[in-house]
Amino acid sequence: MSGQNNKGTAVVTGASSGIGAVYADRLAGQGYDLVLVARRADRLEELAGKLRAEYGRKVGVISADLADDNDVRRVEQAIAADDSVTLLVNNAGLGGAQVVATADADVAERMIKVNVVALTRLTRAVLPGLLSRNRGAIVNIASVLAFDTSFGGIYSGTKAYVVNFTEALQREVAGTGVRAQVVLPGATRTEFWKLAGSDIDSLPKEIIMTADDLVDAALVGLARGEAVTAPALADAAKLDIFLGARQALYGSLHADKPAARYAA
Repeated sequence: MSGQNNKGTAVVTGASSGIGAVYADRLAGQGYDLVLVARRADRLEELAGKLRAEYGRKVGVISADLADDNDVRRVEQAIAADDSVTLLVNNAGLGGAQVVATADADVAERMIKVNVVALTRLTRAVLPGLLSRNRGAIVNIASVLAFDTSFGGIYSGTKAYVVNFTEALQREVAGTGVRAQVVLPGATRTEFWKLAGSDIDSLPKEIIMTADDLVDAALVGLARGEAVTAPALADAAKLDIFLGARQALYGSLHADKPAARYAA
């Protein structure tokens, strides 16, 4: 089957569970071969075996800690050299409601390395190849907390970076056969919450989405060419209003002199 309806190879980070594992399943079902990246080699191998058996796809695995510089470079080299790559899903991420004053500096650094540095380096690794082949997409998983700091400024800051980075990337690839999408999950039932030291069941159940529903919606958004996909947002006009207001504000931030309200 792997030669039929092949859409190329999708690289999925954080693929051993949760959102990443669902992406791997759905993309294999759509006709992609896969390269799965995560720390837990046993889970990766288990998932890879299941996907090979169910979908007949080629599935490679790379066990790597994306907070480790050497591991990131190893993944970079592997995916940059793979001419079959047509899709990168930057899903791997670390969370936590750390307050800056009491945050463990090493924990904060790991979060930034995974959420920001690895995402940037892996995007940079595949983008030249995608552009040269004029085909493919990069999907970056951000968070609705990119627009809210109640979960802590470190995590929120990393996800705000992902949104801005992807928006700039969209401008960069405009007019080519390459697309860039940023996905904004809200509360999603995965292991992420436990690993971040939070209890998702403390939230109202009506705002908690399953990983399956989230990924299915995100893939519909990708197929429709959405630049920003917010699966829980019922009124898409609200996003347009928000983005438009932000752009209007930006246009008001330039002048040759300080505003009169700052006069002594």
